[in-house]
This record gives sequence, structure tokens and C-alpha cells, in this order.
Amino acid sequence: MHSLTMNQNYNSYTPADHEVWQLLFERQMQKLPSIASKAYLEGIEKAGFVANHIPDFENETNPRLQALTGWSVVVVGGLVPIKEFFELLADKKFPASTWLRTIEQLDYLEEPDMFHDTFGHVPLLTNQAFCDFLAEFSKISLKYINDEYAVKLMQKLYWFTVEFGLIRENQQMKIFGGGIISSSGESVYSLCSGVPARVPYLIEEILETEVKIDAYQKKYFVIESYEQLFESLPKFEEILEQQLLVYQ
Repeated sequence: MHSLTMNQNYNSYTPADHEVWQLLFERQMQKLPSIASKAYLEGIEKAGFVANHIPDFENETNPRLQALTGWSVVVVGGLVPIKEFFELLADKKFPASTWLRTIEQLDYLEEPDMFHDTFGHVPLLTNQAFCDFLAEFSKISLKYINDEYAVKLMQKLYWFTVEFGLIRENQQMKIFGGGIISSSGESVYSLCSGVPARVPYLIEEILETEVKIDAYQKKYFVIESYEQLFESLPKFEEILEQQLLVYQ
């Protein structure tokens, strides 16, 4: 076990915790079937997620993920330092918080909780092409982890794909980023509002785009497939090396 990882202590979840999970799950599942990526929606079922109880990582989720893609969910106490975060991903382990928001916090959190980490991200860990991207991206990132400027660029690529990415499926735009998927407001805003720009996935433009941490995004990048993410990584590393030569 990694030094940062913990046990889920599944029996410590209260009936109120399971009720909050159910409220959040059902609210999102009323919206997502028409706007979320097919791979994500299939992943909900493959991961064994249901409304009436919080996922049990050890006994339910991880055996399913392991059989499909070789990945697993590991519990962490909160936000993980970036080096350790990428080390876990490179080892095919996705970190998830164990704490869950309260009924009073349904719509706003200062840091990601277990619903965001789990409902938002884990279903796509059933998709091999997405997992290949996540693992390879993390290995590249670890090569440059000691360079502060490189870390900013890594964070941008992760932000605009894993957290806030869109995908085109059958000529229709869908959401796949966990930050959108787990947000009741942004899941609608990102696709159905006339406010943000939705532009083709382009590494150069992503690395020049401002990250919005405390507000909805002004721009979303649209991939054509999960394979495209993986195939773009050599370009990402090439740009990373060029940028570092300029800024060193």
C-alpha cells in the first residue's frame, strides 16, 4: 500500500451518507443519459454503481475494474501532492477521498469529495483507451515533475481533459470530464449554454488557456475519441520540452 493510501472503512458510512450519495446520484442520472459520453454511461454499469448505496471499493468496485482494465481505486485522506498523485496514476491506482459532502453542501465544495472523485471519474476507468492515456500521461509528467513551469502545463492538460473535457460522439457533443459530470450546474452549462466556447482539442491551445478553479469554464476542448487523447501525448511531451528550453 502507498504511504498516502488508507482503508475506506466502509462500515463507518452512516445512513445520512448513503442518503446524500443517493440524492446526488439520482439528480445527476436524471440529466446525464442525454448529455454524457456513452463510455461514461456504460462505465456506471460496469463499475457497479447504484443509487441506494455508496460504492464499496474493496468488495465491489475494484474487482470489476481489475477485470476490465487492471485499474483500482485507492482511498486518500484529501488532496494528494502532485508527485504522489501522478505516481498513483502511473501505477494504475486512482485516488479518491473517503469523506462525503453533507446535505447542506450538495452544490458547493471547496475541495473534491468522494462523490466527485468516484462518480465523476471512476466509470471511465472501465474504458481501456482512457486508462492508457491516464497512465502514459502520468509517466510523462513524472519525468518533468521537479520543474515548476512543466507542472503548470501538466495541470492544464489534466484540467481540460480529465476534469473538464467534452467528446464528439455520433456528431453530438457529450461530456466526459469528471468535474463536469459530478456538477449539477456545469453539466448543463457546458453543453446547453451559449456562454462558453467549445473548440477542437488542440494541445498548443490548451497549454495557453487559463484554468478557472472557482467558476465555470469559459472554454471547453472537444476530443473526437479517447484514442485521440493517448495519441496526442508525444506532441504534448515535445511541446513540454520546447517550452522548458525557452523558460529555463
